[in-house]
Amino acid sequence: MTEEQPTATDTKNPSASAREIKALAHPLRLRILRLCGLHELTNKQLADRLAQDPGTVLYHVRQLHAAGFLERGEVRTGESGALEKPYRSTGRSWNLDTALSDAGPEAPLAPLDALRDELMEAGPDSLATLSRFVVHLSKQDAETFISRVQSVLSEFVDSDQERSDQPAFGGMFVLHRTSD
Repeated sequence: MTEEQPTATDTKNPSASAREIKALAHPLRLRILRLCGLHELTNKQLADRLAQDPGTVLYHVRQLHAAGFLERGEVRTGESGALEKPYRSTGRSWNLDTALSDAGPEAPLAPLDALRDELMEAGPDSLATLSRFVVHLSKQDAETFISRVQSVLSEFVDSDQERSDQPAFGGMFVLHRTSD
């Protein structure tokens, strides 16, 4: 019996641990993570941007920090002269696979809820494309499909720094079994 070797995608984006799954199981945390991936932001800046109470945002920031998805940036002087403590994304990637369902019945929809909120905030003109499809796939076909799409996504994500002067685009790839 031979042991199956992990694919490049598996090693670059390992499956999330239980703590990471819990941290990623809330749409507000996913929005915080995305915003801190683009800019170093303080708790107040995050609260203002997300129209949330600073205490609520701080709770979620601490969850992300404890799971290793956020780190503290350098303390800086703000516009009013007060010291600010910004956070930034650690840039860690993960695969949620089916593990997000272990965090509760609403958790698998957290990434979709976060994306919906981001689309609403960005407005209808922000959508570059949307593809909705249904295809019939064997288990092997589904694995091949996922691998090929993730390969294209990785190509662009891995070279993103080369285009950091261009507008930022967000996206999500979801493949699910239909209920029928």
